[in-house]
Amino acid sequence: MNEAGNWCLIESDPGVFTELISGMGCRGVQMAEIWSLDESATEDLKPIYGLIFLFKWQKGMGQQVPVQPVDSSSDHVFFANQVITNACATQAILSILLNRDDIDIGDELRNFKEFTADFPPDMKGLAISNSDLIRSVHNSFARSDPFVNEIVDPNANKDEDVYHFIAYTPINGVIYELDGLSNGPVSLGPCDESNWIKKTNEAIMQRMSRYDNSEFHFSLMALIKDKLESYEEEIEEVDGLLLSLPEDASDDRFRLNDQRSQLEHKRQIEKEKRAGWHRENVLRKHNFIPIIYHLLRSLADKNELEPLVNNAKTKALDRQKKQ
Repeated sequence: MNEAGNWCLIESDPGVFTELISGMGCRGVQMAEIWSLDESATEDLKPIYGLIFLFKWQKGMGQQVPVQPVDSSSDHVFFANQVITNACATQAILSILLNRDDIDIGDELRNFKEFTADFPPDMKGLAISNSDLIRSVHNSFARSDPFVNEIVDPNANKDEDVYHFIAYTPINGVIYELDGLSNGPVSLGPCDESNWIKKTNEAIMQRMSRYDNSEFHFSLMALIKDKLESYEEEIEEVDGLLLSLPEDASDDRFRLNDQRSQLEHKRQIEKEKRAGWHRENVLRKHNFIPIIYHLLRSLADKNELEPLVNNAKTKALDRQKKQ
């Protein structure tokens, strides 16, 4: 893989991914973290458009298990090879967005999808690497830190943990595993909207079983309908029902008002969560080095820095002795 214009590492976080999706022009969707593979854990998230699985990449893992055959009849699937270092998260998200006709992906991505429709997977990957929109939105989440270069990683050739993202989504009644490091889309069998998540969870659990019991670096996220929009639609629907009630329908009015209050409470919680996401994303991008430098300089000028450092060293030694 090459740098293809330089792409930074981005954090695996639903707030980051939701803002990234919005920045590429998509509307009406968001990312949500899934904490369990049980069906009950995804019930409140439906409709789910696709799943993104994060796992630790292990050298030689491909030789330990049978390689699943690529679906040769999948010309209708948008599949791109990953040719960009650090971009597997964004590519996994695109693998869902560009394969769902029920998502408003915006004009830019729609034109990109049409332009690359007849490209082979490697050329689709190169097209992603050369997209100014996708690259600029992705790199907008680079940390502003002069001591960290996320694009040129000094440890890139050393033994270290490497993580990878792959996507799962149903397309025309078939579940597909979309991994940019594979030769093509892998069919996991037929499905419908009622069972595709269960079947995908089985495939994910099978993948997880290849690792030692001590391995816990896994993460699963779902691309779902925008919950703010869902709550607003439900509130509008309840308001319509309230207006249609006759004056003497007090029990129904009480029930619907209670339902509306619950929806407003959920909407407020979601708004607060979005505000928290935005704040965290701003902090991720902010460079705190100047303020830290001036704070330390001010403490040093007041002869207060050295006593603080010595006190911290003493506390650290005390903690080590207690361990």
